[in-house]
Order: sequence, then structure tokens, then C-alpha cells
Amino acid sequence: MAKNTGLGLGVGLLFGDETEKYFECNINDIVPNKFQPRSYFNEDALQELSDSIKEKGVIQPLIIKNGQDGKYELIAGERRLRASKLAGLDVVPVVVLDIKDDDSLLEIALIENIQRTDLNPIEEAEAYKKLIERFGYTQEETAKRVGKKRSTITNLLRLLKLPRQFQDDVIQGLLSEGHARALIKLIDDPAKMAEIREMIINNSLSVRQTEKLIKKATSITSTKISNKKQKETEEIPSSYRKSITTQLTNHLNSKVSISQNGSRGKIEIDYYSLDDLDRVTAMLLGE
Repeated sequence: MAKNTGLGLGVGLLFGDETEKYFECNINDIVPNKFQPRSYFNEDALQELSDSIKEKGVIQPLIIKNGQDGKYELIAGERRLRASKLAGLDVVPVVVLDIKDDDSLLEIALIENIQRTDLNPIEEAEAYKKLIERFGYTQEETAKRVGKKRSTITNLLRLLKLPRQFQDDVIQGLLSEGHARALIKLIDDPAKMAEIREMIINNSLSVRQTEKLIKKATSITSTKISNKKQKETEEIPSSYRKSITTQLTNHLNSKVSISQNGSRGKIEIDYYSLDDLDRVTAMLLGE
């Protein structure tokens, strides 16, 4: 029985006659990349890719590096490798890169995956975070390396502020990136965030509908905070103010008035002559 290689015509188109740049590798000799950015693999999409590979072969070679004990470590092509195994292939087309250290392996794996279009927003954000933390890149430097706008990097990194449950929703496609970015505005109100999440999922709300809901929720919250602050700065009760006024008037034998503006105020004491002023001052100073 002929060996099933799955080698598509795309390899020849990519490399022409320079066949030494790639070869057909035993699929069992390839081990996963320990720095694989992708954490979620949609089973339906994987099956579709597997069906395509059965019909047309692996059009784009996997990228690997020399490993240990005759094995090769995958740099890029995790989905293709999984789909090829699902399709029952014995060998797959590969290209070997000469990579000596883990830092280079990590950087290439991250950048190669980021530049593809099938990473979900959370995986992409985590890849940017790894580049920034591991290599000390700024967001601007990261953007240049992956060919993205800095604002794109910034917006995606903000998604990692969401609770893990919400990140998982994005990974599984229950929430879109737009939904997630809108929900970040409620990060300080977990209960309201969870409530609107349920509404999005149960009612298939659009991003625009979600933004309107959140705008209304934040407006109500702001009003409550404002009312609370206003309540905290209300004047003291008039009965209490009158009581203090009476006590001070009787103690000083002078007319006393108290006025208040929010939490601030002033006490006014009348005096009727310079001698009376000296008397009141002496009493206030305890003399």
C-alpha cells in the first residue's frame, strides 16, 4: 500500500527546485512546541482542516527545529500537525530552521502565530504579553515586530484584565472581542458585569446593544455615587444646629449663629463693645 504523505503542490510553489530546504518528516518524530501560544483548538475547524488535507494535502510545510533523540521540535504549524494526524497521514512536509536557544524559539513561535489570522484575541494578547515580559519590548517595539498598530496591541492587552471566565468566553467564541472590550468598563462592578454577560449570551446581543447597556449601567452607577457623596456632605440637621446655637449663646452670653455649606460652615459670635470682645475672647481661650 502506498504511503500517505499528504504533500501538497504548495511546497513546490513555495520552494521551486530547492528541495533541500524541506523534506517529508515522519509525523511521529515531531514533538509539540513547549512555547505554543495557542491553547484552544476548535474541533469543528480542526475537522474541516483535516478533510481539506485528505483531499489536497498539506499545502504549507510545518516549521521545525532539530530536537533530541532524533526528534524534531515544532516551531509553527500546530493545527496542521493535529489535522494531519486526524487525517491519518504518515509524513508531513517540513522546513528545518537552525535555532540554538529557547529565547529564539519562543520569539519565532510567538511572532509566527501572531501573524496568522486564526489566533483568538486572548491567545494573541497573551502572546504579546509574553513578548513584552520575556524580551523587555515596549508596546511600540512589539507592534513593529509583528506588523501591527500599537493601538491594536494596547486594546488586546487590556482584555487580560478581564476575569478568567470572561477570557474563556472569548476563547470559545461566546463573547467577541468587541463585547469583551465593552465589558472592561464594568471591571469595578463584577456583579453588573456578570449580569450583562448573561444578557449578551442568552439574547445574542450585538456589540452596539451591549455598549448601550453598559453606558446606561455606568450612568446609573455614577448617579448613585454622586448621590452618596451629596448625602455625605449634607448639612447637619436643623434641630441639632439650633441646639448647639442655644448652648453657645447661653455659655457666651452673646448672640451666636451657625451657617453651613455642605460639610463646611462657620460660627458667628456677636460682641457689643471692645470690653465685650475682650470678655468673649477670654472665655473662648479659657482665661
